[in-house]
Amino acid sequence: MSIGIVMLCHTALDRAAQVARHWVDRGCPVVIHCDKRVKKAEYDGLQASLSDLSDIRFSTRYACEWGTWGIVAATQQAATVMLRDFPGVRHVYLASGSCLPLRPVRDLVSYLDGRPRTDFIESVNTADVSWAIGGLDLERFTLRFPFSWRKQRPLFDGYVRLQRRVGFRRKIPAGIVPHLGSQWWCLTRQTLSAILEDPEREEIDRYFRRVWIPDESYFQTLVRRYSANIESRSLTLAKFDFQGKPHIFYDDHLQLLRRSDCFVARKIWPNAKKLYRVFMTEEGAGQASAEPNPGKIDRLFSKAIERRTKGRAGLYMHSRFPNENWENGKTAAPYSVFEGFTELFEDFEIWLGKATGTRVHGHLFALDRVHYAGGETSYNGAMSDSAAIRDYNPKSFLSSLLWNARAERQCFQFGPGDNPEINWQLAGDPNANISVISGAWAVPLFKSNLNFSEIRMEAARLQKLEQEHLNILRNPYAKARSRIWNLAEFLENPMEPLQTIVDEISPRALRRLTEAPRMTNLTGFGQFLQNLRNQGMQPVLMGDFPVGDDPRPNATRRGRPYLVK
Repeated sequence: MSIGIVMLCHTALDRAAQVARHWVDRGCPVVIHCDKRVKKAEYDGLQASLSDLSDIRFSTRYACEWGTWGIVAATQQAATVMLRDFPGVRHVYLASGSCLPLRPVRDLVSYLDGRPRTDFIESVNTADVSWAIGGLDLERFTLRFPFSWRKQRPLFDGYVRLQRRVGFRRKIPAGIVPHLGSQWWCLTRQTLSAILEDPEREEIDRYFRRVWIPDESYFQTLVRRYSANIESRSLTLAKFDFQGKPHIFYDDHLQLLRRSDCFVARKIWPNAKKLYRVFMTEEGAGQASAEPNPGKIDRLFSKAIERRTKGRAGLYMHSRFPNENWENGKTAAPYSVFEGFTELFEDFEIWLGKATGTRVHGHLFALDRVHYAGGETSYNGAMSDSAAIRDYNPKSFLSSLLWNARAERQCFQFGPGDNPEINWQLAGDPNANISVISGAWAVPLFKSNLNFSEIRMEAARLQKLEQEHLNILRNPYAKARSRIWNLAEFLENPMEPLQTIVDEISPRALRRLTEAPRMTNLTGFGQFLQNLRNQGMQPVLMGDFPVGDDPRPNATRRGRPYLVK
């Protein structure tokens, strides 16, 4: 009878009764507190189901609303009954009705017998707490909280703001150094009785009645006044998510719970029949005696929290879809965007596909339709080539395409004639590798059969659109890897940028290009640009082209790509 169990129950009373019987049958007396809000018929049923056990007690009932004093009052009352009725108890273990012993009770008894003067309670100074939820750490001890955080949230928040505005501060009683920690502890009789019999208890209780979530601070603070040997940790496995809500354990967590080597776990789903069967019968025996080490499974919980809060890269979850920049990466995999290459080179997409062994699409954001590789009308994930469907949400279209085909690098064409709504998505995506030959859009106009007045108007429109696009790529907030050449400097030495592009897409190939794709005939292009100038339209994005048949400018410097980060 060296260990006594205090159980706080408010739901699933049948499971609470099952666990209480498990403790008593193995020599541990139990004092049960049942939330006053539980219906009398259910409470009477709980008492009747345990009436055959002599080492069961029921304490005075309090209403235990989350974050309020009732939970501390219930714990105080049940602990008082335990110390009064069971003088042989040396350690008092606080548990809930949803707690489940993970190891044989004799292991816990033996463990505590070897540490007769040790108090196990998480007790951390408020200055060192990083996990407090709600933005209140020391303020929970210096402000007043007369309103329920859950039921009266507007009043709660408003009253906190009012106290901050007027500078109200409660005085912390002398000798009290606020500490926080888990509600679930295991204290020695000496320490617990000193807390409950403190001559200043009335004043201390009056102060803590207005502390927010006092069950996480009352015993955690007072134990520092009386305990000679504290281990600041709980023997109960209790995990919380990023919102401060407890993780619930189900049947498929069986092996995970075993690996923790902890004595008790909370919070167990009432219908986890396998867990209750395994850990409360002889099947639960046979575990190696080891130091409780919840850190063994912390990595899995950290990954679970990360997956829940961040999701997978490039996969938008419904929980963060409406929130800009909450995604874990805009897209799922690296991809390449080419601007001006199909205008300058014939069959560029076919050539690049052969040179890199990857999928090369046409203009995915063309106004008429989505130009998938090979002229396909649909793509992975049943993605249609309909421009109307794509333009309903262009960002999601691109993210979905890259997610559906993330095993293969995607390349596509883009230009000033495409849907500009995608501009910032491309510029802000670290996965995007964008290669631009500025001014190449003029080549199709040069070869067109339009009236020159129409050509001039279209050239002015496209130049304005491309200039806006380039400004976005050069924006200091852009994260895409962008290489920009004007048409003139690209033509000085096209093999060098083409080699760079191929090496970027297929870094393991390490192949030197022996030939470039066939370039379109640009004879007369310089005169075409001069004609645009003569008509009042100033082409500035193509670089310096002489008036003549040779498209290569007579410049002595060697063109070099430049990188925009």
